[in-house]
Amino acid sequence: MRAAGLNRGEINQARELRTGNTITTGVEFAGEVEALGEGVHGWREGDRVMGHGRACQAEYVIADPLALMAVPEGLSWIDAAAFPNVFITAHDAVVTNGQLRAGDAVLINGASGGVAMAAIQIASLLGAKPVIATSRSAAKLDRLSQFGVDVGINASSESQVEAVMAATGDRGVDLIIDTVGGPVFEDNMKSLAVKGRLVNIARLGSNTAQIDLSLLWLKRLTLVGVTFRTRSEQERLACIQACARDMLPFLAAGRIRLPIDRTFPMTAIGEAHAYMQQDQHVGKIVLVVE
Repeated sequence: MRAAGLNRGEINQARELRTGNTITTGVEFAGEVEALGEGVHGWREGDRVMGHGRACQAEYVIADPLALMAVPEGLSWIDAAAFPNVFITAHDAVVTNGQLRAGDAVLINGASGGVAMAAIQIASLLGAKPVIATSRSAAKLDRLSQFGVDVGINASSESQVEAVMAATGDRGVDLIIDTVGGPVFEDNMKSLAVKGRLVNIARLGSNTAQIDLSLLWLKRLTLVGVTFRTRSEQERLACIQACARDMLPFLAAGRIRLPIDRTFPMTAIGEAHAYMQQDQHVGKIVLVVE
């Protein structure tokens, strides 16, 4: 192990499982192959890899070979550790479940988090137009144009629905990738075009919302929730392979940006968790094995 990305889900996991027993968190990592299990093909000892797994915030990780991706030449360990979870999750939301097509108008809520920033880049790289993003921070919105955002909406001072309609000629967006949940649900329904798709990947604002079924009916909308918690191992591995197929060529070509907010040594994992809970970061927090 060389580095491991930190994600909000690990903080939630640690909070939910606070029973006094020791747990090892972490779902993504980057490092070198130390040893191969019996019958494993396609990898060699010493290969530079990144991947998705369990208990990854540690000095060693056991991983399914199908959960590994080759680290492109020239990519740092820190950047490699920042790629797997956010891009696998975002690819599953945008491409597999969101059914993105070139030319679709896309809105990403709460766009300064790691998964949301990955979703912005995926949408832009695959031809979405316009790519619209919301944030409550003007400073964070200013940075998002570097990652493919065409229209930024300050959620603390602007009407999302009015801004979306202005950007799409009153048509609405074809796809929304939502990380906020309840507080923006009504506006999201109003912001969607006919036959639009709403994909929820997080509920940072609230788990509950009221739904206007007449909008769902009239616009013929599709609502989708995505998570790895209720997926089989085969489904998880399929998500990883799909992301690798579509996104690694862009990563190797230098067309994907991996914004790193801050790094911490693995021994300071508690400090890293506390920093993430302040919710002031833009981009990834990465733990480094020294």
